[in-house]
Amino acid sequence: MQDVLDIEVTRLSPAGGAEISGVDLSRDLTPAEVAAIKQAWNENLVLVFRKQTLTQEQQLRFAANFGPLGNRKVAQANEEIRHRAEGVMQTDSRVLLVSNKKVDGQPVGAFGDGEMWFHIDSGYAERPYLYSFLFAEELPSSGGNTLFANMYKAYEQVPADLKARLADKKALHIHEYARSSKTRIPADLSKSLHYFHPLFTRHPATGRLTLFVDRLMTQRIEGVSPEESDAILEQLYELGERKENIYEHVWQLGDFLMWDNRATIHARTWFPPEETRLLRRCTVEGEPIQG
Repeated sequence: MQDVLDIEVTRLSPAGGAEISGVDLSRDLTPAEVAAIKQAWNENLVLVFRKQTLTQEQQLRFAANFGPLGNRKVAQANEEIRHRAEGVMQTDSRVLLVSNKKVDGQPVGAFGDGEMWFHIDSGYAERPYLYSFLFAEELPSSGGNTLFANMYKAYEQVPADLKARLADKKALHIHEYARSSKTRIPADLSKSLHYFHPLFTRHPATGRLTLFVDRLMTQRIEGVSPEESDAILEQLYELGERKENIYEHVWQLGDFLMWDNRATIHARTWFPPEETRLLRRCTVEGEPIQG
């Protein structure tokens, strides 16, 4: 039996991220190992495990140590987004293949091409995912890096007068986007997955306050004019995207990443479209956001 003391935690950047060694994720872990990983996760937000060999079922089994597994969110009336989310090789509702790969002209997964702006996984839902897990199966020769922004730090950098002004404000998060550009808010929100969340939220595990906005899917602040909302959101986006708040992960085959979806936002850098990128994601469901 592997001793929990074999687990080593190596910090990767001041903004967060830590590499965990001494763990084979394909096997059953002891409660002590799970607790050690959870502690490292709360402290570092993003954990990296190198050189893993994981089947889909092994990945799901590992993720289940941290809570009830989430299902892929399905767009309501937006056929374009629905089509983008449903790949021909996605055989389990709990798994999303993030890939540009195609079989017989059909996408195997979803959301796999090019650059993608900073976002929160399922931030448009009443219960956004608490945690996300991603395993690298196929990678391009360059690019496709994942950027993680520490939103605890971003919250701390919000000016005091703006914190006071926005203390009770909520913002609209909506499942309407084009990966690296804004889309127009539809007149009828009932046809799109959406939810109003507090701008400042309290993390359910650590109790710390975090800034809960992202450039891709946070569209407007409730109760202020459109012009004022746009200006404030741009200021908040820029805080989250400050270089000092970001850990950039350069993928290697066999990498397994797990991140805290309530205290980070993440983005993807461009990669050659003619090269294949295939990563397998699963999630843990969260509770309603606490302001």
